[in-house]
Amino acid sequence: MASVSSVADAIPIRTAERRSIPAAWKFIRRWPLVPGAIIVVLAISAIFAPLIAPHDPLRGDLLNASALPPVWESEGSTKYLLGTDIQGRDVLSRIIHGARVSMTIAAVVLISGGIFGTILGMVAGYYGGQVDEVLMRIVDFTLAIPFILIALVVVIVFGQSFVVLIVLLSVFGWGAFARQVRAETLSLRTREYVLQARILGASTRLILRKHILPGVTNTIIVIATLRVGQLILTESILSFLGAGVQPPTPAWGLMVAQGRSYIAVEWWITFFPGMAIFLTVFAMNFMGDWLRDYYDPRLRQTV
Repeated sequence: MASVSSVADAIPIRTAERRSIPAAWKFIRRWPLVPGAIIVVLAISAIFAPLIAPHDPLRGDLLNASALPPVWESEGSTKYLLGTDIQGRDVLSRIIHGARVSMTIAAVVLISGGIFGTILGMVAGYYGGQVDEVLMRIVDFTLAIPFILIALVVVIVFGQSFVVLIVLLSVFGWGAFARQVRAETLSLRTREYVLQARILGASTRLILRKHILPGVTNTIIVIATLRVGQLILTESILSFLGAGVQPPTPAWGLMVAQGRSYIAVEWWITFFPGMAIFLTVFAMNFMGDWLRDYYDPRLRQTV
């Protein structure tokens, strides 16, 4: 009898375990856990870089004849978990501080370009006609210009600096916001609540601020998330080409550029900064796609 009762007691437990597996899989599929974790680690590294980094990212150990490999290599040291570069600087500390550089650039460019592009997009979509035509042709002009070529020319004229990089990215970073916001505004301006506000005599500024802007906020969030990855990748490319962040500032693209000559022997100098760029861009793009599906009822995932 005891064995029969024990088997009967075990059946509900096994049934609950079987039910919990599909529930956990559904939760993992519905929520972006891995990209979210990567973004959280990136944000913590950017904010608390001086407290987290084990070494000074600018101070090297020139007594070493060559770069030290990661800790799991035979010649590695527990003092430098991801090894050092040719100048003896800790790769892990430079990657952590490089997150601050990338996130600072992305934040400044998104705030400036997002505000400017959102305003122009709402104005173009609400007024339409010649105003819309002129503003959209300006957007087409900025998108048609080869950005990398312009950046190289500007750096040759004004010099390589952090400010020049941010200004360049801001000047050419508002077009995506303007286009998408303009498309949403064209749809929102014909809604009943907007027409009623116009009939009641509401000013254009009030309609744009209280009726149009809340309707395009979700679009702005999605675009901003997608643009973070693009901006980090663009900054890395410019730093790699020598038109971005000026050395010895720890920037991921600059680290890849500085280690490309030694990739055959000291692979870790370029591999780990490159992996940081890859994971960050992957996480931001995945999060942007998820937010787009989440805010759009037609694309929202239900499984």
